[in-house]
Amino acid sequence: MTKTNERRFVLTGGPGAGKTTLLAGLAAAGYATAPEAGRAIIRDQLAIDGPALPWRDRAMFAELMLNFDLRSYHEVQAKEAPVFFDRGVPDSIGYLRLCGLPVPEHFCRAAGAFRYARIVFVAPPWREIYAQDAERKQDFAEAAHTYQAVTAAYREQGYELVELPRADVETRVAFVLDCVRGLAFDK
Repeated sequence: MTKTNERRFVLTGGPGAGKTTLLAGLAAAGYATAPEAGRAIIRDQLAIDGPALPWRDRAMFAELMLNFDLRSYHEVQAKEAPVFFDRGVPDSIGYLRLCGLPVPEHFCRAAGAFRYARIVFVAPPWREIYAQDAERKQDFAEAAHTYQAVTAAYREQGYELVELPRADVETRVAFVLDCVRGLAFDK
């Protein structure tokens, strides 16, 4: 793993567990971030009444997520400071398994070739903050199943999972930055 890869940190977990809010807190603290593929794709597909929505064509949705995540990965290639990603390539593998769909070999090759820092931050299911919206249609039970599927995908890829505390965003930001500093990296 290169030093650049060691500075790419993934935030993962089920939907509605506070990942995007945490990412916004890290951005406000001056850190580079990469947005979640799923929400961006859903917004774009809704705007054009496209087919690649998780409730229309889950396999196509997964392909677009993989492409989005690969693009996000490349966009930060030259950054020396830590970058925080709202999900990463292995999330698409977890998503396909959650849906009961086969995982194409190129997804596995992508997860092996496009590596992140060895530790991955995981937001556990958190009923008290979970809310559905126009882009998040899953109920809480499906969100918890998503958590299980994506964490299994990261473990299979050899990542060490670090569970985020169920706490306010400031506490979560401090927790993540303390972990990152413990790896001898900073802004």
